[in-house]
This record gives sequence, C-alpha cells and structure tokens, in this order.
Amino acid sequence: MSLLKKVAMWIVMVALILSGGLSYTANASAANAQDVTRGEFIKAIVEALSYEIGDGSTQPFTDVDEKLAPIVEAALQHGLIKGSTATEFKPDEKLTREHAFLIASRAIATDEHFDVALLNKFKDRDQFITNEVAELSKSVGLGLLKGYEDGTVKPQQVVSKRQMNKIINRLLDVYQKPTEEQADDTVTVALRILGTSDLHTNFVNYDYYQDKETQEFGLAKTALLIDEARAENPNSLLFDNGDLIQGTPLGAYKVSVDPLEKGEIHPALSALQSVDFDASTLGNHEFNFGLDYLDRVLEGSPFPIVNANVYDAKTGENRYTPYVILDRDVKDGNGASHELKVGVIGVVAPGIMRWDRALLEGKVTAEDAAHTVEKFIPEMKQAGADIIVVLAHSGMGDEVHTEKEDDVTYQISQLDGVDAILTGHNHSVFPGDYGDLKNVDSEAGTVNGTPVVMPGKFGSHLGVIDLILEQDETGWKVIEGTGSVREIDKDSNKASEKVIAAVKDAHEGTIDYVRSPVGKTTAEITSYFALVQDDPSIQIVTNAQKWFVEKEIAGTQYADLPVLSAGAPFKAGGRNGASYYTEIPAGEIAIKNVADLYVYDNTVAALVLTGADLKEWLEMSAGQFNQIDPSSAEEQNLVNDEFRTYNFDVIDGITYEIDVTQPAKYDAAGETINADASRIVNLQYDGKAIDMDQKFIVVTNNYRASGNFPGVRNAIDTIEYAYENREAIMDYMIEQETIDPSADGNWKLSAIEGSHSLIFITSGKAEKFIPEGSAIQYIGPAEDGFAKFSIELK
Repeated sequence: MSLLKKVAMWIVMVALILSGGLSYTANASAANAQDVTRGEFIKAIVEALSYEIGDGSTQPFTDVDEKLAPIVEAALQHGLIKGSTATEFKPDEKLTREHAFLIASRAIATDEHFDVALLNKFKDRDQFITNEVAELSKSVGLGLLKGYEDGTVKPQQVVSKRQMNKIINRLLDVYQKPTEEQADDTVTVALRILGTSDLHTNFVNYDYYQDKETQEFGLAKTALLIDEARAENPNSLLFDNGDLIQGTPLGAYKVSVDPLEKGEIHPALSALQSVDFDASTLGNHEFNFGLDYLDRVLEGSPFPIVNANVYDAKTGENRYTPYVILDRDVKDGNGASHELKVGVIGVVAPGIMRWDRALLEGKVTAEDAAHTVEKFIPEMKQAGADIIVVLAHSGMGDEVHTEKEDDVTYQISQLDGVDAILTGHNHSVFPGDYGDLKNVDSEAGTVNGTPVVMPGKFGSHLGVIDLILEQDETGWKVIEGTGSVREIDKDSNKASEKVIAAVKDAHEGTIDYVRSPVGKTTAEITSYFALVQDDPSIQIVTNAQKWFVEKEIAGTQYADLPVLSAGAPFKAGGRNGASYYTEIPAGEIAIKNVADLYVYDNTVAALVLTGADLKEWLEMSAGQFNQIDPSSAEEQNLVNDEFRTYNFDVIDGITYEIDVTQPAKYDAAGETINADASRIVNLQYDGKAIDMDQKFIVVTNNYRASGNFPGVRNAIDTIEYAYENREAIMDYMIEQETIDPSADGNWKLSAIEGSHSLIFITSGKAEKFIPEGSAIQYIGPAEDGFAKFSIELK
C-alpha cells in the first residue's frame, strides 16, 4: 500500500479519534513496556515526515549516539526540538503528552494565530508546565491536541507506543493531505457497531424489588450513551445480544398477569424499537417461558431477531432465522455515499437444553455455537455480506474448546471471516475482564485480533466497536478494528424519555403487581451474611420448596423418602455490586419482596439421589470458601470471590459443618482438583450420620437439576414441575399468613483452634444488621459501597 493510501486510510481513523469516536482505555499492566522515549518519538516523526537525513555532525548534544545523531540533526533543522540543556537531549527520557504535542505542533508552519484561551477548556490546564502556551494553543487549534471524554488532557501522562502512532497520524492529517491528483480509487469508511446485552427487562431506570427509581441500570440510561455515540459517527448500527424478556417482575407480569396477546409487541421489543435497534438475537433466558410464548414474542418484532444454532428436533431445520444481511448506506470522509452489506448472525449457549429441558426436550436441539458460526460464514459471504458481525449469547470462555460448551466467544474470535463480536451471557465487561487470556488486547478491545465487546448487564454499559473499512476493486475489507465500553452516568438522574414512554403501560402495571401483598414477616429479612452463616433469606425459600414438593409426592412411589430442600443466596453482592442484596423490612410482604428473595424465573425440580451424592453436592458448594491456614495470624479472606454465589447451595433438612482449613475438592466448573479432600464434616440426618446408600429427595430448581454439579449429575431420577419456585414461595406465604424469618442453623463453619483473623466483604449497609453477640464484627468501609467484616470461628 502506498504512503498516500495509508495517509488516506488514517485520516478517517484520526478524524474519528479526534471527535471522540474512538475511545482509549489504558492498560496499566502493559504500560511500562509500551512507554515512548524522546529519542523514539523524534525518530518516528522524522521518518513519517520524510525529512532529509545528513550525517549528524552538526547536532550539539553529547548524549546522542551515532545512530540517532542524524535524526536529531534533522529535527533541530526543522525546529522540532530544543534540547533539555545546551548539551543534553536526554533521548532515553520518557515522553509526556505535553512534550509530544509541542514537538508535533512545531512541525506545522502556519501564519494563523490561535488564542491561548483554547487551553481553558481542559479541566486540568493547570498541569501544563511549559511556557510555550502559544505553541500548545496552536496544537489545539490545528486539531492535534484533543482532550479525553472527561474533559481532561493529562499533559504529564507518559505517551505509549499506541498513542505515539495516533499523534503522528494526526500530524500527517494536517501536514500532507493528498491532493485530488494524488488520490487513488480507494474508499475508506469508519463504521461503528453499538451493542447491549443481558438487559433482562431492565428498561426503565427502576428497581422493582426496592420499588424505587435507580441510576445504577436501565436501557433508559444506556439510550443516552447510544445517542452520543451515534452523533460521533452516523455510520452506526445498533444490536442487542439477548436475555431480553426475562429477569425482573416486568417479564413475569407479561407472562402471567397481563399475557402477551397475538399481534401485540412485547414491551421489551417496544423499548428497543424506541432507540432504533437494527437487530437482536436470542439469549438462553428467552426460552424460560416455552417455545409457544417465544414464538408470540417474535411474531411482533419490528426488527430481525436471529439465531443459527437452535434446530427443530423433527425436521432438522433452523428453528429461527439464522442470519440477516442488512443493506446500509454509509458515507466516507468526503461525504460520498456507499452501499454496505452487513451480515448479522446470532448464536446461544447450548445449555438451554439443560436449563429448560422440560420445555425444550424433543422439540428443539442446540448445536455448538462456534461450529455453527463457522458453518454459516461461507453462506453469508455468498449471500453478499461485506462484513460479518456475530451476536454471541455465549460467554467469553478460554483457549480450550469442548464440544457444545456454553462459553465460546474466544473460539468464534479465531474464525476467518468474523469481523466483530457482541457477546454477553457472563454479565461481565470487556474490555476490562478477561485480560489474562492469551491473545487478548484489553487496550484495543480485541480477542485474537477480532474486536469484541461485552457490555455488562441490565444496561450498565454500552459496547462500542469501531471498524475502518477500505473498498477496492475486490470489495470491502476491515483494515482496523477496536472495541470499547462506556458506562452509564450513575451520578445523574437523566434518562431517555422515549424508552420510558415505550414501556409505560407495562412498567406501571408491574409496579401495581409487585405491590400486591402475600403475607407478613415478624422481622427483617436480609442476605448480607448469607455466605458466612445460615441465613433466613435462604431458609424461607427452602421451607417453601419443601412444603410444595411434600404435597406433590403424596401418594406417589417417592412418598416415603425424606424430603430435603436446596437454596442459594442469589442476591449476595459480588460482581453485581454492593446494592445487590435482599433487604425486606418487617411487616407486610408483597410480591416485590418475593421476587427479591428469588430473582430467577426458575421452575421447581426434585432430584432422587443417595447420601453419597448429597455429600458431593455439598463439597461442590463448599468451593465458596478459600482454604484457611489455621497456623497463620495474618488476615485471611474467607470467601472465594471468584465463586458465583448462586452456586453456594445450602441444603436444609440435614445438618453439617464446613471445614475451611481443608482444600476444596472441586473447582468452580465442578472438576475434581483435590480428590481426597473433604470439607463437609458431621453430615447427619435425623441426628445420625448419613447412610451413604440412603435415598433422599432434594428439592431445587430446573437450572440446578439439569446442571453438571457433582452429586447432582448422579441423580437416580428427576421430577420436574411446571411451576415456578417463586410461585411456590408465594403460595407458602399466603397459607402461613405470618412467617418467622429465622434460620434453623442446620449448617455452620467448623471451629478453628488458635488465633486467627478471618475477614469477608459484604455491603456497608450490613453493619446495622449484625445480631447482638454475633461472631461477626464490622471493620470498616471498602470500595464501591462494600465494607470489611471479621468473623470468629470458635
């Protein structure tokens, strides 16, 4: 490619960067290795501007070697540098942003005057240390120096190699724009792809569980970022990555209270339509309410919803539209229009066949997501796709691929022909998380060189992928791609009125619904300490599940088996933040409180298994804790923050202890890591050691029953009920009328001899809920609303 082609290509990229269209996220872990020195910067500029090079004999600096001397000489001749002192250039000194823009500005000869007031727009203007304010103002006026999105310019920040390349390309944009005679037939276009994922019916910035407005999430907040991102680059497409119709009481409201009628547009789709989404895909939770309901939702969709890896079990054909080719007019840097064909394909985690087996088995099958995308790429190209965007409701995964595993975005990023990926399912944020994976560039937002974004959950972030496309005689090619995420403004109450208006009826109906009373509680119910001691927020759930199944099995072959019940702290902070805990005041309990206790639209399932399986199930759950060294007096964190709290199953109806001085037997994926380990001790039923051959019924949910938990996977039989766990809890409360929310203390952490300092992190609000005489003590605040607590195991 000629220099002029490169310059033309970069002009589009640079214009987008300077307008704020491409964001930069610092990667601290790689910063030192990428820092630029004064000598490196001068060499890069002199070469980029094609200055004539001499022998270096006239340069005056004593600390410049023979190799760099001709470069420094040329830079001096063109007025780029002045030296640190009369005899020192300090070529190995780290280059600051301020110095870099001064040097770049000196390369531009102009008679135009730029007011020094141009510098006042930067909030950190006082951090400039040069007396050459006129030159800095010139740099701003020429468009070389632009600040960050937060209004700062960070003048003393060290320049990275990536930033250096951007600065030089900005300089080339001003220094040598190609003339019409020099320009060739190459067309370059900047295309922006925006995305949301895992909205889970969080459209209005409203917390239905707390029954109040929130600034922490909601598409109404994300929509403001969408408007800003589109204004920066009108060549934009907007996609959603699924898990759209389930998650809050609004989803349940549209299923059971105000059922979706034929021809009616689901409020989830109305919300997306209000912001002009171009397409969406199916998440695993789209299947929670069955195929008939999903079909009705899709019938009313005002935009394409694609899925390629779910097939009709009888015909073997795609159950849904596998992909679409979107025709879009885009404009190049000169304002000329061009037609671009964007191929959009969607895939979902094959785990839907486990999680919603009762609803899907025999009706559909789900194939490996990565292999499915690979299969369709040639067909999409044949159909005319210039570029291919994958909507992958599949988590990031890792370097190892197992057939039909749920998290395979990493593998999809390795496929030839995939130009961009919007992913989700994990509720994580990328760029940001997953920086330890091979071939992940968190600064550029790429995985195996492919731009990827994972925009969190509930509308907390907007994913932004920026592509630079070049068209030649063979068609369009992606020559540059980056991914970034933008977080919503949690400090402002601003929200998109068009989104709020789009779901007004469903939103107001949901509020009325969640305020309906179902019973009373004699005391407050919280989940702040659910990870370290038996907790009433779980006890109520397990009591209700046991009550429901005992009635259902009466008169069946399993009527005489002991019934146990498993529950987990679904709302226990962690990756969901310090506000993600159950807190129900004493007094009347409404439906919103039940939904706060049990946040998922799971259905009741019961497993028949042995005492030996029961122990393995608990060994898996005990991975919630780090191994504690009983001989150490140093502070030790009790809770394993990498273990998902919804996997910490407490089983009621038996008694047991967890010995955290022992290693965990299983890792978070249920793989054996310490075969001889045994954390579960004093495991008893009815006051006696459990008979490992005795059969039990354990009540749980369809998600756990269909999973790969140790113990669970050995179940003798599975009994599934088309009845939500949440409905069972409501029915239980209605019958009880008034409940006493106290845990029965059936499990505890084993005592540790000697002096030890064990801590755990929970919400700062938990301080006022510490029971009198408790082994738990408040230590002090931690980050982001969390706090540090200690616990004695005596």
